[in-house]
Amino acid sequence: MDDIAITASGLAKKYRIGLRRDPYGRLTESLWNVLTSPLRRRSGEVREDDFWALRDVSFEAPRGSVVGVIGRNGAGKSTLLKILSRITEPTLGRAELHGRVGSLLEVGTGFHQELTGRDNIFLSGAILGMKRAEILRKFDEIVAFADIGQFLDTPVKRYSSGMKVRLGFAVAAFLEPEILFIDEVLAVGDAEFQKKCLGKMSEIGEGGRTVIFVSHSMPAILRLCDRAILLDHGRVVVDGPTHEAVRRYLESGPGRTSSREWTDEATAPGDEVARLKSVRVVPGGGGPAEEIDIRRAVDIEVEYWTRAPGDLRPSVNLHFYNDEGVCLFINNDWMDRRWWSASRRPGVVRAVCHIPGNFLAEGRVIVTSVVSTYNPTIVHAIEREAVAFVVVDRSEGDGVRGVYANEFPGVVRPMLDWHVEQVSEGAASRS
Repeated sequence: MDDIAITASGLAKKYRIGLRRDPYGRLTESLWNVLTSPLRRRSGEVREDDFWALRDVSFEAPRGSVVGVIGRNGAGKSTLLKILSRITEPTLGRAELHGRVGSLLEVGTGFHQELTGRDNIFLSGAILGMKRAEILRKFDEIVAFADIGQFLDTPVKRYSSGMKVRLGFAVAAFLEPEILFIDEVLAVGDAEFQKKCLGKMSEIGEGGRTVIFVSHSMPAILRLCDRAILLDHGRVVVDGPTHEAVRRYLESGPGRTSSREWTDEATAPGDEVARLKSVRVVPGGGGPAEEIDIRRAVDIEVEYWTRAPGDLRPSVNLHFYNDEGVCLFINNDWMDRRWWSASRRPGVVRAVCHIPGNFLAEGRVIVTSVVSTYNPTIVHAIEREAVAFVVVDRSEGDGVRGVYANEFPGVVRPMLDWHVEQVSEGAASRS
């Protein structure tokens, strides 16, 4: 057991939902309940429903592991972290934690709002069992990382949500708890700070501490975690390699799968000229299609049936979007000039769009597949959000980022040719 940091056994959490919203029983609500109880007993309104936020969640996290927890809104991710952090008691089951615990679950969690940032740093360290000398050794790093220098002696209640998050993460990361819980709260910070946090989390994992990381960002999960737990309606659906959990997560909604296939031509998207047969994401060199390293090429393969094209010339075009709905680019098969000039015959056509490595930026890419003809333009088959995949930039030094780990904006990230040389030596002259 010495190598196990966290053991969760049959964790379950039940909440009561219904008319009695105040568990502490305010006087006004008590009086109202007395007056209306006969009516509510007859109508059945007095019954409260049970809502299970978690059901039978069990797992172990070895020391030094970085485990991602993913799932849709309401899946139970935050409830799980609150139980593990001892903020909430489980209804059933138990959790054992071996080591000092730090957590960043909500904006300002753990801070005394009337105390200054400086005081809260020392208070947090004392709660973790650290001596004043230990906290002082880390103090300057915490202040520099949180970037709150001029507000250090201001009460935390006057901080913005972003400042509280920065200070909370810095305290949790630099005071070196052996177990660290981090929720989606990082989304409150700006993009540059999020990148800085992800870089620090990588260091924490490599340093042998245990991290449980909840996020909706699949690139961040894929980049940081070797293992992920997928929750759905409070239950564990997948607990295994990160790419497997992410694949199942992406498949749980439209535009969230790397492969679509229609076996019945009669019901496939399309008309009498063309109907879609399949759309697939095919990584260069094989491997999971849901997770594409930014340096690798990827093909989008489209097959369609064409029955009676006649004088029409069906053509595939693909629309690429990111998670924000921004159109990254559109491409069509006219780039294959041989095919563009060839006659069209009934049968199955396969069109492959090749995307080179170091072209797409990191993040989720969603592909809409279309078969159409031009002059005039007629759309014969269309499947919106047909397939999707996630591009991951691991910042390993030979990608477009190089050694830079912070924000790298842009909807594409091409590896372009550069030539740099020193044209003179010596100190620059002043005119």
